[in-house]
Amino acid sequence: MLTDYHNHLEKGTLTIDYLKQFTDEAAKKKIEHFGISEHAYHFYQTKDILSNPWVDERRYYDMDDYVQLFHNAWNDGIDVKMSIEMDYTPNKHKEMEAFIQSYDFDYVIGSIHWVGNFGIDLAEYRKEWDRRDLYDTYRKYYDQVVTLAQSNLFDIVGHLDLVKIFKYVPTDEEFLLEQYDRATSALANSKTCVEISTAGLRKPVGELYPDPRLLTMCFDKKIPIVLSSDAHVPEDVGRDFDRAIKLARDVGYKTLTTFQKGQRKEVTLGD
Repeated sequence: MLTDYHNHLEKGTLTIDYLKQFTDEAAKKKIEHFGISEHAYHFYQTKDILSNPWVDERRYYDMDDYVQLFHNAWNDGIDVKMSIEMDYTPNKHKEMEAFIQSYDFDYVIGSIHWVGNFGIDLAEYRKEWDRRDLYDTYRKYYDQVVTLAQSNLFDIVGHLDLVKIFKYVPTDEEFLLEQYDRATSALANSKTCVEISTAGLRKPVGELYPDPRLLTMCFDKKIPIVLSSDAHVPEDVGRDFDRAIKLARDVGYKTLTTFQKGQRKEVTLGD
């Protein structure tokens, strides 16, 4: 079996016709469990969780319309999971929990895109990498992975080592492995799964998320996985899954986790 749980409609419209372009691509690629997980910051209902000038300019959806889209899809016989990708925001656990519990999500993804006021994966902030202490940024990023896991609010952590997106990676391997170790130890003590994401192959880093050393720690600590493409256009659904499957198997994984209204099930990793 295959999953693709991390996908976005933001470049199109919240309509059945656009949604079907994604689900049709998933069906073509024999992905049995497919979900849409739009960025939570787009929704007016998350104003009290994450707010900054970059985000506020992009807040234009209402959750009522989003939920209705899924109900319309289900009524039309379209098999799609309803999810959200939340920017994990330190010190906003109560607000995030209230938002998550307000909707009947199949699963919830938590991701880290901000280290303080630094949008680590945004082209607009790329020059900041040369101005900031690399090791400090990495330490603060993985601090958030730890507290994300400890919050136990999320079913999946998105693109676990997104911090490497622009190829700024510490050369001190001992330091890097220390970050991986404390992140995976926290995840192992939570309900949170890790996604193998092919999105990194389409980014400057040109690699899967997560790094094989990091995924090996996940496997050794019995952290479950899902497969995701982080598609923002229909043609990227399931893209490069052959490489994601190979990495999973090379590390030792034989199963994936699936979700249905918060309930999880372990299934055999498919081709």
